[in-house]
Amino acid sequence: MNVIEYLKDNIVYLDGGMGTLLQAEGLQPGEYPEMWNITHPDVVKKIHLDYFNAGSNIVNTNTFGANILKFTRDELEDIISAAISNAKTALEKSPCAQKKFISLDIGPLGKLLKPFGDLDFEDAVSVFAETVKTGVKYGVDLITIETMNDSYETKAALLAARENSDLPVFVTNAYGEDGKLTTGASPEAMVALLEGMGADAIGLNCSLGPKQMKGIAEKLISFASVPVILKPNAGLPRIVEGKTVFDVLPEEFSDDIAEMVKGGVRVVGGCCGTTPEYIKKVVEKTRDISPAPVTEKNITCVSSYTNAVIFGDSPILIGERINPTGKKRFKQALAENDIGYILEEGQKQEERGVHILDVNVGSPDIDEVSMLKNVVYELQAVTSLPLQIDTSDYAAMENAMRIYNGKPMVNSVSGKEECMHKIFPLIKKYGGLVVALTLDDSGIPQTAEERYAIAEKIVKVASEYGIQKKDIIIDPLAMTISTDPMSALATLKSIKLITEKLGCNTSLGVSNVSFGLPMRDSINSTFFATALETGLSAAIMNPYSADMLKVYYSFKALHGLDRNCSEYLAFAETCDLTASVSSVVKKTSAQHSDVTLYGAITKGRRDLSSELTKKLLLDNKPLDIVNSHIIPALDSVGVGFENKKIYLPQLLMSAEAAQFAFEEIKKYMRENKSDEQKKCTIVLATVKGDIHDIGKNIVKLLLENYGFDVHDLGKDVPPENILAEVVKHHAPIAALSALMTTTVPAMEDTINILKENAPWCKTVVGGAVLNQECADRIGADKYAKDALETVRFAETVNSEIK
Repeated sequence: MNVIEYLKDNIVYLDGGMGTLLQAEGLQPGEYPEMWNITHPDVVKKIHLDYFNAGSNIVNTNTFGANILKFTRDELEDIISAAISNAKTALEKSPCAQKKFISLDIGPLGKLLKPFGDLDFEDAVSVFAETVKTGVKYGVDLITIETMNDSYETKAALLAARENSDLPVFVTNAYGEDGKLTTGASPEAMVALLEGMGADAIGLNCSLGPKQMKGIAEKLISFASVPVILKPNAGLPRIVEGKTVFDVLPEEFSDDIAEMVKGGVRVVGGCCGTTPEYIKKVVEKTRDISPAPVTEKNITCVSSYTNAVIFGDSPILIGERINPTGKKRFKQALAENDIGYILEEGQKQEERGVHILDVNVGSPDIDEVSMLKNVVYELQAVTSLPLQIDTSDYAAMENAMRIYNGKPMVNSVSGKEECMHKIFPLIKKYGGLVVALTLDDSGIPQTAEERYAIAEKIVKVASEYGIQKKDIIIDPLAMTISTDPMSALATLKSIKLITEKLGCNTSLGVSNVSFGLPMRDSINSTFFATALETGLSAAIMNPYSADMLKVYYSFKALHGLDRNCSEYLAFAETCDLTASVSSVVKKTSAQHSDVTLYGAITKGRRDLSSELTKKLLLDNKPLDIVNSHIIPALDSVGVGFENKKIYLPQLLMSAEAAQFAFEEIKKYMRENKSDEQKKCTIVLATVKGDIHDIGKNIVKLLLENYGFDVHDLGKDVPPENILAEVVKHHAPIAALSALMTTTVPAMEDTINILKENAPWCKTVVGGAVLNQECADRIGADKYAKDALETVRFAETVNSEIK
């Protein structure tokens, strides 16, 4: 019986913490826990054995940080083979009768992926693939991908697992107290991505204690159609006599877990601070609870890297303007590789209220494969909207789907046999909501019944590939009434049949209905209203059309989908309801050349910030540009970040746009021999033993944008080196980062040596394993929950120096 079969009828028990137990056995700050598979195998075997004897069904190998960024290939193979051997020995020695499995444990790489970081997506896939292939070679029962705080890295790891093994894959993410990943993904967005790519069980681990995880777990249970995993920390960490301990004891921990098992969680274990005693208590208190059934939720959705868009509850608007058809300026942008124009078109549509952006770059004058991939990549850097990948080129479709961060909408498949057998494998592999056109090798049928039959056939063939009906949205095709006066009625009848009999959501390219007629917007909006009343789920439409938006907001208000008519009232206040579509489009087109530096930075437009800064330098002093344009823009984005209105990726793109502006200013000042005014010096480092530098690099980027003189010492930095740099520059601030609980003592050592030898230097600390209590206990002057709080602290210290 494999683990998936066992999971169908049983609660599955995982193991608990590893790093804190190794630390208790003598693991030193700076030592790699994975090396203990080779240097201290008896210790690792005993920990595994204790977990099996406590009742664990699944024990993770001690390979959380085992990857080729950290070790050579030979070292990696030795570590993984030893880790698996240690776990197998423990399994064989355990006298307990429960079903037992060994999972290859894979943790994050410690780097942020492009475009927000410096690691390429395919490089990340390759790194994870090496670990997966080695684990498969030495024999494990499943793969566990855990503690991921970025959706894109999660996708890279899952893709590597799927491409290099046929093993079951469990995936858990590390959510913050706000219920989102560091890079902004909601639980719903992660379910959409992970279920779409075929994860066998999904959930959350680390960062939080069981009580803090409850709300997130409930969201996952309500949204997911696969088993949900829960692996909390033993509460919050604190330092006692140089050791990291946690404040939730086994009794309380197991009570909380038992409550959530009753609520539907099916796979349970522990993370940082938990021990075999915790798992034993969990097993005792849940063994008699009947496993809650895992139910199919039948939710049709797509996602970006932050949020999911759900079909069926309310009409969905898909912006149609990123498409060269009938758009001379857009064709020119494609021919000239003017990505900036395309990005601005996307952002403008987002401002007009669309939920999804259609992306079509098909033009005879370009390489569609590379262009579509590039446009999707760049758009996802500046908008949080999900995208509809719109192409008939199979290679272009696959390339774009592969690098897409989330679960995309894919336009399209049809009833043609060749098309179905090429598209469905892509949907199955990468995940996606596929648009199904009701046409086949015989063309587009005239009657609704014939279109319904094609839709039914597409759904049937899709099921043969393991694609469910919820991941298909039917487009019954709007045809122009100028050549067939009855075509609109056939389309409307098709919507009704497909919705009521087939149970699928529907989508239409609305504007096709008026092709060849004057006053097209009038026809389009009336048809749109009728289609919505018939049950249409989504429309590809022109968001600059006032008439179309009038219909949309009016329909929602009239159907009880707009509480207190708030959306309708907001629309009425901000829009010129008398404007024609042509005037709106002309106005919007004019705005493409009317973006300020402030706007370029707040929208993360790196492509514009350099050019606009150069223009400003013709008539403005460098310091005036910094104080009047760049800093206000960064402050505005910062407020949005602190208020959870924007998330880390948008913050980083704005910071990079500001960096481009600063580089132009620095260049100008060098050429004109102007003195560069810097704020105080800050020494920045990830402490000894910790190789994760995502948080540190984010802090560096923001501090430099605010004018601080940052000395970045990198990662895994000994306390003595940090002290030497502080003393050398008489730095008033040392900013320290740690991600792993095992490296908190090294952070405390660094703070102590600074207090003793550089008493003028204030320390600010941050990282996923820290909180205010922990920071107080290790003697830090400031705990910063995020990068912006570090900036605020630095500004305060800098003002005190002056």
